Amino acid sequence: MNLYWDMLITFFKLGLVSFGGGYAMIPLIQTEMANHHWLKIGKFTDMIAISAMAPGPIASNTATIVGDKLAGFLGAADACIGVTLPSLLLILIVGKLFFKFQEHRTVKAAFYGLRPTIIGVIAFAAIKFAISNGIIGGSNFIDVKSSILLVAAFILLIKTKLHPAYLILLSGLIGIVLF
Repeated sequence: MNLYWDMLITFFKLGLVSFGGGYAMIPLIQTEMANHHWLKIGKFTDMIAISAMAPGPIASNTATIVGDKLAGFLGAADACIGVTLPSLLLILIVGKLFFKFQEHRTVKAAFYGLRPTIIGVIAFAAIKFAISNGIIGGSNFIDVKSSILLVAAFILLIKTKLHPAYLILLSGLIGIVLF
């Protein structure tokens, strides 16, 4: 099958079933990259890092950078359209319904149930990402330097008003020194 068509369908499916935001989508994208033999995990991890640093949603950033790596500018556009089109269509429909029924008891109850589940999905994505990159698990069970950076970043984000962009820049500089 044509690579462009394959990417469009793959990213459309990812966009359609990936509830919980872009970070929750990362394990699914990673699985698709492996299934299609498009990217090795190390290259994919680098792309996630770039996608997280760039402005905009991480899902469309990741799709765009993967598409570019696989098929240049047209591949980037193809993958980006594929991953964002389901959200556009669904949000138009759901948004219209939500504003009509937002005060309904059942709708409110559903959202109270969704919130902790979405947090769990994002936590799962973060843990799976850490395992696949050797930060936890593996031969040493825990990469001490990476784990210290993880905890320090987490604490800085909680305790200060440091913008995440500065934290990412600082972490990159620390990485140059430590690794």
